[in-house]
Amino acid sequence: MSKTNTFVGWVLAGGVAALGLSIASGMVFKAEPPEKFGYPVEAEEATEGGAVAVAPLPVRLAAADPAKGAESFKKCAACHTIAQGAANGIGPNLWGTLGEPIGQGKGGFAFSDALKGVGGNWDFDKMDHWLTKPSKFAAGTKMTFAGLPDPQERANVIAYLNSQGSNLAYPAVAAEAGAPAGNEAAGNATEGNAAEPAAAGNETTPKK
Repeated sequence: MSKTNTFVGWVLAGGVAALGLSIASGMVFKAEPPEKFGYPVEAEEATEGGAVAVAPLPVRLAAADPAKGAESFKKCAACHTIAQGAANGIGPNLWGTLGEPIGQGKGGFAFSDALKGVGGNWDFDKMDHWLTKPSKFAAGTKMTFAGLPDPQERANVIAYLNSQGSNLAYPAVAAEAGAPAGNEAAGNATEGNAAEPAAAGNETTPKK
């Protein structure tokens, strides 16, 4: 008899446990889902085709910060010098680079044929493309630097480089770009213009 009672007790206990689980699971799955999951992520504004919109270079230059560029240039000091009259290193000295012929000069630095073949002078637009991805700007370049994906970071670098012996006037900001008038002046590194790593201007790895 006691065995029968024990068996019945276990059956009843199992039934109660199953009923409890059923009620609990029903409460969980019927609950309203949270409005948001995890942490909010700020997404960059994308164009209709899905690509991230990039502000025009004149707008980015108008907002560039030379002081940040000077600080960031420390990352490049192992390959480049930038002081006037300083010797070339693994890469060329970058004093006065903007406005100079691409892949020429710099105290006889041995530029690759790929960079020398680009032609023209270093202007703001070419420097922006170079800093985006050197190997794409000049296929076959000795420059092993991967590039700067952040558009404003590139503008900071360009502004800093421009302040070091070039001082070219910045391009005018189109009215439709929404920037205040008058930002077209001052390629020199005055307040609010500026900087980043000088993987800039030319190549780094010595020619083999």
